Amino acid sequence: MFRLGLNTYSLRALRWNDLPLLEYAASLKLDAIFLQDSLDPRTADPVHWKEVKEAAARLGLFLETGGGAVLPATADAFDRSVKLLRDGLKRSVGMGSPLMRIVIASDRDHLPAGPVEQHMETMIRLLKMVRTEALDAGVKFAIENHKDLTCWETRQVIEAAGKEFVGSYMDTGNPVFIMEDPMQTVETLGPVAVMLHLRDSVVYETRKGIAVQWVPQGEGVVDFKAIIAKAKELCPQVPVYVKPITGRPPAILPVWDQAYMQRYRDIRAHDFARFLALAKSGHPYESHMVIEDVPGKAPEEFTAALRYQQKEHMERGIEYAKKVLDLGIKWRT
Repeated sequence: MFRLGLNTYSLRALRWNDLPLLEYAASLKLDAIFLQDSLDPRTADPVHWKEVKEAAARLGLFLETGGGAVLPATADAFDRSVKLLRDGLKRSVGMGSPLMRIVIASDRDHLPAGPVEQHMETMIRLLKMVRTEALDAGVKFAIENHKDLTCWETRQVIEAAGKEFVGSYMDTGNPVFIMEDPMQTVETLGPVAVMLHLRDSVVYETRKGIAVQWVPQGEGVVDFKAIIAKAKELCPQVPVYVKPITGRPPAILPVWDQAYMQRYRDIRAHDFARFLALAKSGHPYESHMVIEDVPGKAPEEFTAALRYQQKEHMERGIEYAKKVLDLGIKWRT
């Protein structure tokens, strides 16, 4: 049975430090917590790492954590990326996390100049630089499939670097931004996955292309029952985290624009066709949602509404994971 947890990035508007986040996860009778993009002012303090590790043990929470993007933008930045990985390993060990989450780049626009194949080679070389340290620490690097590489490219990086110390942080929300069906992502990365993060989306056709938007769990086009069934087949040992990221407006992917699609020359025709089929079956999100991406400083009333929404969407997603997907262990007792 899958352990069930929450991803703390989904609660970023609450501005909670690490220890209150752990207490919150325990109050929901969860089995795990993933500390992502910590806002705690002591996040770089080894004393704090020990406190977090001890708190997780006291609360009976399996804890995982990690960092952000590590692909060097230039050749001169390679050594800095190596240091990022080494420092992240120390933090993971200090917190008792068996892995360190990393991102290659936030999206296609943030990849350095050059072909995708070149960035894959750089990433493989970077990971191999710290292979010994990772194995000695007993920590795996978990590459999140973000909005940069396709799932099959991400798997190539993992396998070429070495599955003994690199795995997949498998996320169901990011694939739609790179024109990928989330089920294909799970099918491809499941065999090398070390965790699974659940996020729902709507995907639908518009006059200018295809619109994608993240929505509350169970309210989009992602077939989570099928995804969990596939995960049971391919990676039954992984923890599963609820990770709604709502409050963002629909993004339009101008898939019929030749200049835009030049950046995605590596996408295979049959994969794109699968994504188009998903879009043709989809529709816009028809419920209410506070949208956070607004210009300027938001008034306190707006911020309060956003805090409420993130917490409510998280708790709704956890109930969906428990009652509809039958995930989690601790809540049953």
